[in-house]
Amino acid sequence: MRILQLHCDSIEYTPTKKEIKSAEDIENPQTQSLKEIVVVFVAIEEGDDSSVAQNAVAQIKNSMSKIGCKKLLLYPYAHLSSNLAKPSTARALLKEMEDSASDLEVSHSPFGWTKSYKLQVKGHPLAESSKVITKDSTGSKDDGEITSEALKGESKIRSIWKIMTPDGTMTNIGDFDFSKNRNLEILAKYEAAKQRRVDEPPPHVALMKKMGIADYEPASDSGNMRFYPNGRLIKSLIERYVTDRVKAYGGYEVETPIMYDSEHPSMVSYFNRFPARQYNIDSEGKKLFLRFAACFGQFLMANQYQLSYKNLPYRLYELTRYSFRREQSGELVGLRRLRAFTMPDCHAFCKDIDQAVEEIKTRFDLSQSVLHELGIERSDYDMAIRFTEDFYNENKSAIEEIVKKHGRPVLVEMWKEKFFYFVLKWEFNFIDNLGKASALSTDQIDVENGSRYDIDFVDEHNQKQNPIILHNSPSGAIERIIYALLEKAAKEIKEGKKPQFPLWLAPTQVRVIPLKEEFNEFCEGLVDRISSNSIRADMDDRNESVGKRIREAEKEWIRYILVIGEKEAGSQNLSIRDRNTGDVREISFDDFLSEIKEQTQGKPFTGLNLPKHLSKRPQLMV
Repeated sequence: MRILQLHCDSIEYTPTKKEIKSAEDIENPQTQSLKEIVVVFVAIEEGDDSSVAQNAVAQIKNSMSKIGCKKLLLYPYAHLSSNLAKPSTARALLKEMEDSASDLEVSHSPFGWTKSYKLQVKGHPLAESSKVITKDSTGSKDDGEITSEALKGESKIRSIWKIMTPDGTMTNIGDFDFSKNRNLEILAKYEAAKQRRVDEPPPHVALMKKMGIADYEPASDSGNMRFYPNGRLIKSLIERYVTDRVKAYGGYEVETPIMYDSEHPSMVSYFNRFPARQYNIDSEGKKLFLRFAACFGQFLMANQYQLSYKNLPYRLYELTRYSFRREQSGELVGLRRLRAFTMPDCHAFCKDIDQAVEEIKTRFDLSQSVLHELGIERSDYDMAIRFTEDFYNENKSAIEEIVKKHGRPVLVEMWKEKFFYFVLKWEFNFIDNLGKASALSTDQIDVENGSRYDIDFVDEHNQKQNPIILHNSPSGAIERIIYALLEKAAKEIKEGKKPQFPLWLAPTQVRVIPLKEEFNEFCEGLVDRISSNSIRADMDDRNESVGKRIREAEKEWIRYILVIGEKEAGSQNLSIRDRNTGDVREISFDDFLSEIKEQTQGKPFTGLNLPKHLSKRPQLMV
């Protein structure tokens, strides 16, 4: 089945003549005029059955609830497909769809007629969408994969979509002016459509190969990447930085297993509350699965603690290398969406909702700060916040304060009832060059798992209580941070700018190039002198022209290039090419060190992850 769904100010149609013998009988064809309505053009295809029709209605209802419209017109439209079902089948399924939508103000245009029509489509992000619905997409086909009930039911959640501004005003998406918030508009469309498949590789894929960062591993399962020395260096520095920030905030680092018994009582319950596909393993009669998060490992650990309200909030943290999710193959692309990824995961155990709300504000600030220091500015991401209607009514001022901290309008999804284990979730979403959104930082307020895992603490009255649990990743997956940095770089290249990593993440920070071989010894000493001050410096000692060596340093986005000739070797100062300014300037050695230290202050350091001499490096074939 193929459908084209339009949210319209109005539609006017007039049946003009019967197109097929089995066309619907109409006694007196007249012009119909309808306003403030969702029009769904429908083509029933060969092989469609009741399950397809029911799934289509569920998706239509879901999208209509998001825009707050309860008026529906089903419009048979054969032109959407060249593989149509028999007219009798099509009529029967259209009738079933209309009957299943009886809780709406539903009508249909006559089947089998040529009609003239004119319509006015609204201009908001959710006004237009198209879908292809098949038997496979209904879940009626059993492919042997164990799928959580949360994942199966995710598309059936009843929710309302709005925009909230920093002053707390909630506006219907159709009424909001997106002219100054184009990425928020893209995010709204992306979230409504939930089309995560990609038709072409995003620009970061070519860059990750060209820069020697990462590549696909054909000998592994899709979505499991190989990281080259440059990529491992960048990845390890980000991992260390995020971990240091979480520990400074008050997180206590732990380590938990990567596989669990899917038949363990706590796993069965939690598994069906988390919308993710798993890797499953059979071992010695046990059905195991690879973890999709650090949650249950930390929860099982917290179950062993004797906690008092005086200990709370208590924060456990793990950097999972790796978490595993069997994402659908069409969604896997580069570093944006993987099946094996590194996730900083911090859970805070809080005594009640009030403490949880205060804690989530602190973690919100932490997440904004972490992204900034990683090179991702506030203008690079947009925010979505999701909550149950009850939680919003009881905690409206706290939600408004979080949105105010963001400082820009945010996408709101309000659930009519609680479906997941959390009652609130916020996330920062990066929009890439193909218009795809990817969540970075996130946090959740979990009201179920304290009880599910029998975690308790003693309150002020010496009574046992289950804690409220927060689930925070201050950065999101480490691989996705690299993806965002590379997508930003691709955008800068397109705009004619020179891209570069934050200096503390650059695989090589300083490149020294001897003008002639006679200056090699001096350059050796200079590289060692720079490197001894915790700066990654290397030396291009290859028998190539100076121009070529400078160009190749530029292609590697190296910030500082030092070309050493007779004048430079005899000077007390350094002559540096600065990628930021494009200029060559003289600076004393000590001032040069200070300039670099100022930009890398407070960040972790590791030495080069490649040979110091370029002549000794193998060429990477990509």
